[in-house]
Amino acid sequence: MPDEIGLAPQAGICTIGLTGYRRRGEETYMALKDIIGSPMGFGAAPLGNMFRAIPQDEALATVEAAWDEGIRYFDNAPFYGAGLAEIRMGEALRNKPRDEYVISTKVGRIVLDELEEGTRDNGEKGAVFEHGRSNKVINDYSADATLRSIEDSLKRLQTDHIDIVWVHDLAQDFYGDEWIGMFETARQGAFKTLDRLRDEGVIKAWGLGVNRVEAIELLLDLDGPRPDGSLLAGRYTLLDHDRALQRLMPQATERGFGIVVGGPYSSGALVGGPNFEYAPAPPEILDKVARIKAIADRHGVSMKAAGLHFSLANPAVAAVIPGASRPSRIAEDRAALEEVIPSQFWRELREAGLVNPAAPLPE
Repeated sequence: MPDEIGLAPQAGICTIGLTGYRRRGEETYMALKDIIGSPMGFGAAPLGNMFRAIPQDEALATVEAAWDEGIRYFDNAPFYGAGLAEIRMGEALRNKPRDEYVISTKVGRIVLDELEEGTRDNGEKGAVFEHGRSNKVINDYSADATLRSIEDSLKRLQTDHIDIVWVHDLAQDFYGDEWIGMFETARQGAFKTLDRLRDEGVIKAWGLGVNRVEAIELLLDLDGPRPDGSLLAGRYTLLDHDRALQRLMPQATERGFGIVVGGPYSSGALVGGPNFEYAPAPPEILDKVARIKAIADRHGVSMKAAGLHFSLANPAVAAVIPGASRPSRIAEDRAALEEVIPSQFWRELREAGLVNPAAPLPE
């Protein structure tokens, strides 16, 4: 693989003196929240046929609905359906003005032309993308694989640049006891490569895209490279936020390190779905949902609104990115974001022990 990606640097990435920029050492970088530009984006995992086979026209209509609702941040990954989500998003956005939206995608997986034989090991995600493409996907966090992954994503997304790059699933849920070794490979490969691409202006920001807090904490402990933020899925939600509040969220706020919250509805459990963390929701989670919903119903608050507003209340959070596989879901998300929630609702959640005492609330 070549050691350079053939893209022009994005204007303004290292400009000093503009509002919304933050200083690290002798250099100044745009804050993640300002790169994304809005509190809610679109999580593309469902476009990869997550949990079910989604017709092509429905997938494209869902992205179009997101655009029509004013969403301009789209997150993707090669892992989502073995490239299917990126292909669909590229088709849906190919005629949109590229300077009007932000794309993030992920590295750490290479999608091959070779087809998979047997059952694919997706760690704790199980068979979540069993309806995706059958192409073989290999794990590789080296420098060369990082460059190749970006080049492949550019083709699938039909774009000439990617704004934000996350290093994907570098945590215990995929690699078990081997995750530290994989992290070290990424530290020497993907991290340094992405740091260089950001400093050169090829990308605007980078970090981890994970489902576990520990990996981001370890990243923040490094003397270098210098990530801009991370995508944390499922660990700063109304149903599950205790661990993130112990160290990560306060440290992120102090450093100006942005957190994008993925899976704000906890795989659907918060809004009445059967799954939590990509698997059937356990009784204790269903009980917690029922207790929250009873309070929400008394105050006329939708569960989607409760989930989105809770995550966004933390000053470290740059954006939330709920996923959607039907156009109607987008309008629901937008309405939830704009919903006005009475402060008494949050007080009752606190009094009932349904939110951590350290969690910032919208009031």
